Amino acid sequence: MNSKISAQKHQTVIIGGGIAGLATATLLAREGHQVKLFERGSELGGRAATISRDGFRFELGPSWYLMPNVFEHFFKLAGTSTTEQLDLVTLDPGYRVFAEPSSVTPNPVPVTVPYGSKKVLKLFDELEPGSAKTLESYLESAAETTLMAEQFFLYNPFTKLSWIANAQIILKIPTLIRLLFTPLDRYVAKRFKHPVLRQILGYPAVFLGTSPYEAPAMYHLMSQLDLDEGVLYPMGGFTELVSRLVRLARDNGVEIVTEAEVTKINTVKSGKRLRRRARAAGVTWLDSAGTVHQEQADTVVSAADLHHTETRLLPTKLQSYPESWWKKQVSGPGAILITLGVEGSLPELPHHSLFFARDWKKNFAAIFGDSPHIPEPPSIYVCKPSATDPNVAPIGHENLFILLPVPADPKIGAAGHDDKQLLQVLDTTIDQIGKWANIDNFSERIVSRGVTGPAEFSQKYHSWQGGMLGPAHILKQSAMFRAQNASRRVAGLFYAGATTSPGVGVPMCLISAELVLKHIRRDHSPGPLPVHSATPQPKKI
Repeated sequence: MNSKISAQKHQTVIIGGGIAGLATATLLAREGHQVKLFERGSELGGRAATISRDGFRFELGPSWYLMPNVFEHFFKLAGTSTTEQLDLVTLDPGYRVFAEPSSVTPNPVPVTVPYGSKKVLKLFDELEPGSAKTLESYLESAAETTLMAEQFFLYNPFTKLSWIANAQIILKIPTLIRLLFTPLDRYVAKRFKHPVLRQILGYPAVFLGTSPYEAPAMYHLMSQLDLDEGVLYPMGGFTELVSRLVRLARDNGVEIVTEAEVTKINTVKSGKRLRRRARAAGVTWLDSAGTVHQEQADTVVSAADLHHTETRLLPTKLQSYPESWWKKQVSGPGAILITLGVEGSLPELPHHSLFFARDWKKNFAAIFGDSPHIPEPPSIYVCKPSATDPNVAPIGHENLFILLPVPADPKIGAAGHDDKQLLQVLDTTIDQIGKWANIDNFSERIVSRGVTGPAEFSQKYHSWQGGMLGPAHILKQSAMFRAQNASRRVAGLFYAGATTSPGVGVPMCLISAELVLKHIRRDHSPGPLPVHSATPQPKKI
């Protein structure tokens, strides 16, 4: 009886077991689909990867928990809540900023960004007298823009134009035009003079895979997330989020197959009434022994890198985004990732730290300019999860994850962990952190170290150009201008993840799963699907 019921279910295949793939699998399984997910690696989580070494547990992917309402909305769609799934704590301070020393200021005082908008306003006023009022207005605008983005852009499948006729959109058209066509850097510079404050308001562009000189001012909404709402951390890290998503998928009946490389999306000719040239019929995949398998399906969702999906898994005539299209796109940055285990405590570094080079234009030009190269000195991000989570490092030690944005170039790190260029960057980065943060004997206290580069992103995740995030969020690659979630050539083929709409980051990956569901339902609504939601109340540490 069970086999008969199962045979009648809509058969769906998910390609990729990252956050977007797992989220999409859960939502479609709850929709009544019989879902089978294929992951080429031995572990699930995709770019939210984890490695264990010398008693340390290092996370190599996302580490900033922002947009908690997006997580809560997804969990509600999945029949649960954030409170039931995650143990969230609020970080205080949110993060610390270290400026590049100079001959004039050899030991600049780091700027510590506290939790709570009142404290943040006070900080701004101390660094730039009179700026608190300006920041208050800036954050109010950011909050309004966030709400508008959630209602009309992030959850919008862009399958109907009727959303544009909404009265709220019409009233906001002048503001939208200004925000879309003004670079974030210029928008910030008109309001603030202090160089570090400008960097604090401009750095979120990196989360979007671009620079503040190219990101539309619309993305000033990102500052509301960390300066107003605050920065959260899920105990156990994003590893815990992945494990919860895996459990949700399996609890909803999803079959997960690891070490299964999908090599082709199978199609059949479409009926005459369909505008698309073909329809999805399943996938061809290889198991760990190299044996070829065929999996039939009514629907295929690829949560793998979109460039790989389009140019490697489909024939040219069925590609919505062929190689010629990609040549016109702009990649987000690549990344050199460094993991360090350090003996003793590091009070100089809170959970999150940002090291900003003084000449930002030069820094970003090195990454995105006509002659790309690794910046010198680079602006870097340092995460010390051991500040919050005692389970990521042995007692008496600290865990550091370091990210250097670099050009998206799969040649960087091509020689693997012994790559001379990577090892040189590793040494100079350790030296930079020690000097800028005034950490005594920093290099001598390191007991475990590792480094990877864009080449590994290319090899491990089929990442386009070795980028760490996906296409950059410049204007022509944002919202309705970004690659969308349904194939234009193949009926029943959909896309999820950071390389498609709505964009990069864990919250966007969760939203992309909902967008796939909307496409399948033929739901054209621009906002989140209706569910009863509640705001999680994280613990403060």
